Amino acid sequence: MAELEQLARKSGSIALDTEFMGEGRYRTLLCLIQVAVCDDAKGLCIELLDPLTEDLDVAPLASLLADPEIELVVHAGRQDVALIRRYFRTEVRGIFDTQIAAGFAGMSAQASYDSLLSEILGIRLSKSASFTRWDARPLSTEQLAYAREDVVHLLELAGELKSRLRASGRLEWAVQECKALEQVSDERDLKVVFSRLPRIRGLSLPAQTIARELVEWREQTAASQDRTVQSVLPDAVLVEIAKRKPSTSEQLENIRGVGQGTLRRRGQELLKSIQRASDRPHEPLEPSQRSPIPDVADGPLIALAEALVRARAREAGLAYELVAGRSDLQAIITAHRVGEDEAKVRTLQGWRRELVGEQLLQLLEGDISLSVSDGSLLVESHPAD
Repeated sequence: MAELEQLARKSGSIALDTEFMGEGRYRTLLCLIQVAVCDDAKGLCIELLDPLTEDLDVAPLASLLADPEIELVVHAGRQDVALIRRYFRTEVRGIFDTQIAAGFAGMSAQASYDSLLSEILGIRLSKSASFTRWDARPLSTEQLAYAREDVVHLLELAGELKSRLRASGRLEWAVQECKALEQVSDERDLKVVFSRLPRIRGLSLPAQTIARELVEWREQTAASQDRTVQSVLPDAVLVEIAKRKPSTSEQLENIRGVGQGTLRRRGQELLKSIQRASDRPHEPLEPSQRSPIPDVADGPLIALAEALVRARAREAGLAYELVAGRSDLQAIITAHRVGEDEAKVRTLQGWRRELVGEQLLQLLEGDISLSVSDGSLLVESHPAD
């Protein structure tokens, strides 16, 4: 690992991918880390790191990943980065995601690694081990070969994408978009978990307090047993228990969804949690930040706005999905219709506003209009009198 760190600092970049298992677990288990760096003398150097071993020294790699001067190349790396941040307890900087970059190069914003290798580098991979047990040891020869393939061409792919983006003047936009990955996390926010419980706002304050206590107990139980929270206590059952406030096993048993297995394993723990809630101060839920209700009359405006966004994205050589979604356009149009401040959506921020966001607002104000000429969409300005 020390040699790989030196090579990465010399070349200024490192490619990374991970293999993981999430099924049936409280948190996704990081099972393998694949890294690749370029060596002027040896060519590409690849190492497979096993985070399930007790003697893996993660400090050298963590130091590299936290260094903004070292570019980290990933593909569709949101979960990879979240796992690395949690497992290594480190920040991750300088990310260049080839899937995001491909969207700025006029390809699909959801392009797979295989499809990009085929389209850009003319390379086809033989993928055969993606759904194998990555937590089993020893890993098979097939698994090891599969893992290496995930990074063997990643730096070359990134280099070609950056060349294309420089030529089109879109490299900086792609880098801005990749920067958002530095903050991704797979940690669970209990306030958000609580606020998303079904029918939680219909409960009384005492019942909501019980629900908060049960959410915390469920998280601790799931984490200690490495199980999904829903397998410990489903949301609907949790809310019903909070609503009925049982104080005995018999009352608990009468609640739909609480079976004999739950009573036997966790009945007393549930009753203790309910009792603890009685000593807990009531915390009212924050008011729901609901957007104004969409109007059916917004449909034509959304279609018009989408036409403008698609035209601008096509002209810029971008994947439309990177610029706006229907929910973004609905929020912009709804806010304008009801006279609210600008909608806080991505389409009205940063490079997206520069590309089309400002024109969307002008379109809604009637300052510009759209027309079609020779199959192309034209934008006509209407100067103020």
